[in-house]
Amino acid sequence: MTTIDRIDPNVPLFVRTGINLASEGLGAKAVWASDEFFAPLERMLKDAPAEFFPDLYDDNGKWMDGWETRRRRGAGHDSAVIKLAAAGRILGFDIDTSHFTGNYAPAARIEACTCLNGDPTADTRWVEILPNKPLSASDHHYFRCESYESWTHLRLHIYPDGGIARLRVYGVPELDPSNEGTEQIDLASALNGGRVLAFSDAHYGDYNRILAPGRGRDMGDGWETRRRREPGYDWMIIALGARGTVSGIEVDTKHYKGNYPDACRIQAADMSNFGDGLTDALVTSSMFWEELLPRLKLGPDAIHNFTDEVADIGPVTHIRLNIHPDGGISRLRIWGKPVWHGK
Repeated sequence: MTTIDRIDPNVPLFVRTGINLASEGLGAKAVWASDEFFAPLERMLKDAPAEFFPDLYDDNGKWMDGWETRRRRGAGHDSAVIKLAAAGRILGFDIDTSHFTGNYAPAARIEACTCLNGDPTADTRWVEILPNKPLSASDHHYFRCESYESWTHLRLHIYPDGGIARLRVYGVPELDPSNEGTEQIDLASALNGGRVLAFSDAHYGDYNRILAPGRGRDMGDGWETRRRREPGYDWMIIALGARGTVSGIEVDTKHYKGNYPDACRIQAADMSNFGDGLTDALVTSSMFWEELLPRLKLGPDAIHNFTDEVADIGPVTHIRLNIHPDGGISRLRIWGKPVWHGK
């Protein structure tokens, strides 16, 4: 029997339902840091878990996978500014000090601002969205965010100095309701709020990248299952960023040449009343969702666009991507128009 993999249910709900708006892979940027002597700020935004190499050093000392400042010898503290991948409401944070033991930052505080045209200036108004919180060595620190506004930039303060391996900022990208029914968007894009809820297998690559912008960098930049040695097929359940009607589907197998799926099929449903999160009931019901795209052949290392084959089944909120029998998908685009207000 196939094991159902999903986001760890032991982490906070905001991790399971939010998008990491501080993801380098989605477009988050390091803007400024008071100090980057031991490790640059941009490493703190990387998507992969932090690594540790015991014997790796550079000209300034021990190489660390994250942001690390020098030892402060005067008053004050260090800080840094990052630009989020998309403007959005923040649900919570994971301040990760993995591998920072005698050099971690003992405390952190976060402020936010909205700058739609460029980066913050000296006149920018900052708002505290996470008060000063204690941190510990080599651990994940989950904090809820009580702010309900939309933000574009964050300023992270660490007290007084030290290192942070990764900063994850889980939130909901902001969509413009005025575009309802008029502008076609990628309803599955992570930058529009699309997220992976469950899958049958994800042995290779990074499954979240299937919803990322651009095309895959290599074979590790996408969703790939192991070779299936039993009957059946692999699948993935995705919550769309907005309820909408689907008019086009793009399945990209870039870099997957000897390991692309033979075919794909997509089912969909309007689960507006289901609520957030994942339950066994959702996974079970997905097997019986309406067919949005019939089973169609795929080829290696190519973009497959489907329009005429897409069924008109009305507004949907979730899709189930089935691949037959196994293999890799670099990117998935679900093109359509948002539909709000229960229409």
